[in-house]
Amino acid sequence: MSYLPIQQLLQATPGTDVTVKGWVRTKRESKNAVFIAINDGSTINTIQAVAEAGQLPDDLLRQITTGACVAITGQLVESIGSGQNVEVKINDVTVYGPADPDKYPLQPKRHSLEFLREIAHLRPRTNTFSAILRVRHALAFAVHKYFNDNGFYYLNTPIITASDAEGAGEMFRVTTLDPLNPPRTDDGKVDYSEDFFGRETNLTVSGQLEGELGALALGKIYTFGPTFRAENSNTTRHLAEFWMIEPEMAFHELEDNMNLAEDFVRSVIRYALDHCADDLAFLDNRLKEEEKTKKKEEQSELSLIEKLRFVVDNQFERLTYTEAVDILINSKPAKKGQFQYEVTWGIDLQSEHERYLVERHFKKPVILTNYPRAIKAFYMKQDNAPATNSRGEVFGPTVRAMDVLFPGIGEIIGGSQREDDFDKLVARMNEVGIEPEALWWYLDTRRFGSAPHAGFGLGFERLVQFVTGMGNIRDVIPFPRAPKSAEF
Repeated sequence: MSYLPIQQLLQATPGTDVTVKGWVRTKRESKNAVFIAINDGSTINTIQAVAEAGQLPDDLLRQITTGACVAITGQLVESIGSGQNVEVKINDVTVYGPADPDKYPLQPKRHSLEFLREIAHLRPRTNTFSAILRVRHALAFAVHKYFNDNGFYYLNTPIITASDAEGAGEMFRVTTLDPLNPPRTDDGKVDYSEDFFGRETNLTVSGQLEGELGALALGKIYTFGPTFRAENSNTTRHLAEFWMIEPEMAFHELEDNMNLAEDFVRSVIRYALDHCADDLAFLDNRLKEEEKTKKKEEQSELSLIEKLRFVVDNQFERLTYTEAVDILINSKPAKKGQFQYEVTWGIDLQSEHERYLVERHFKKPVILTNYPRAIKAFYMKQDNAPATNSRGEVFGPTVRAMDVLFPGIGEIIGGSQREDDFDKLVARMNEVGIEPEALWWYLDTRRFGSAPHAGFGLGFERLVQFVTGMGNIRDVIPFPRAPKSAEF
C-alpha cells in the first residue's frame, strides 16, 4: 500500500486504501469512537483517523499520545465532521515511537515563544514553526529561481576569510593555535604565521568583496550563504549567524541596482503568497491574535497578508536621503518631539524614521539613495557633487548608496554602486583606516579592466521575518545563534 504525504491525502479521492504516517497531535475518545489527529510536516493541516470504540487494544491506545510517531492503515472516506473533506477509517495502527506524556514538552496547549526557543530541536513540530520553516524553504527556492531565471551565476564565496568587508571588526576568529599558550613573536604578539593558514583569519561577515571579483568576470553573480557577526547584541533584530543574499552586477549603476532590488523582492514575496497560502493564512491569524494583546496605538494597521500585498502591489517610492531628512524634520512627530532620535542631516536614520516614511508619509515601500559618505562603507561610489536640499543648503559629500525600506521593519536591503575609480577607492580606504595592501586582490579589479558595477545585500532572516510576521528574528531560523546561546 503506497504511502502519501498528508498534503496529498487531503486532496485524494475517497474510497481508496491508504497509509498515513506522522506524529500524533491529539487523541480524543468518545463513547463510540477514537479520533486521532496526525501531522507529518507536509502541510499545516492534520488528517483525522477514526476507529470504533473497542477496535484498538487498550495497551495500543495508551501508546497513542501527543508526540508519538505512528503509521495508520485504513480506508480514505468522506469526513462527516467540519474542517476537512476526508478522514481515515482505521484498520491498523503501528506505533513507531512512543512519547511519554509526562515528559514530552509539547502537549496540546499554548506555549510561549521563549519556551519554544529552549527546545528548538522540537519546536518544528508545532504549527507555528512548521509553517515558518515551510515558508523559509519556499523563499530560499524563490531566491535561487529568480536569479537563475535572470541570468545570474551562483557564486560560493569563502566562509573563512582574512578580510573584513564592513570594517566593523566584530568577527569570530578562526585558529588552530593553542589558546592558552600560543606562539609569540619577538615583541610578544601572537605569531599567526604558525597558524593553519599562516595568518589571522575569521568567519566572514559578507561575501560582497569576493562577489565583486566574480561579477567583474562573469557579469552577474549572486551569493547565498552563512555570515557571522560577533556583536554582543541581545535584540530581536540580531543574530550571530545568519544567511545573506548578495547579488553583484557588472555594468549596473545605481538606477539599475534599484530596479533589480525592487523586482527581486517583489518576486520572491509573490512566490510565497502563491505557494504558501495555508501557512500564511495560519500565520496571519496568529498575528491578528497577537495584535489584540497590544495597546491600540501599537497595533499594526495592516494584517500580515495585507502587508505582503502592500509590497507586491505598490511601486516603490524613490527619493534621496536629503529629501527624506527634510520630510522627517517637517513631520508632526519631529515637531512634537515624538521621535526618540532627533533628525539632522548626517545621522544614520533609525527604524522609527524609516517606518514613518513608509507607513505614514508615503504609505508604500521606499528606496532612499545618496547617503552621506561619512556613514557608509568605503567601497561605495562617491557622488560628484555634495548634497543640496530644496532650500539651497549645501551638505557634505554623498555616495551612490540605496536602502530599501519596508513597513513594520524598516531597512530590509542595503546596497550601492561600487567605487570603480582606483585612486578614489584607495584614498577612501586610507581615510577610514583600511590598509590598501591588505586588499591588493580587491584593488586589482580596479587596476585591470575596471568597470561600473553595483550590488546589494539582503539578510535572509530579515526577509523571512517580514513574510511570516514574527517579532523576533530568532524565531525564523531553525537553530538561532546569539550571545550565550549555542545549543543544538
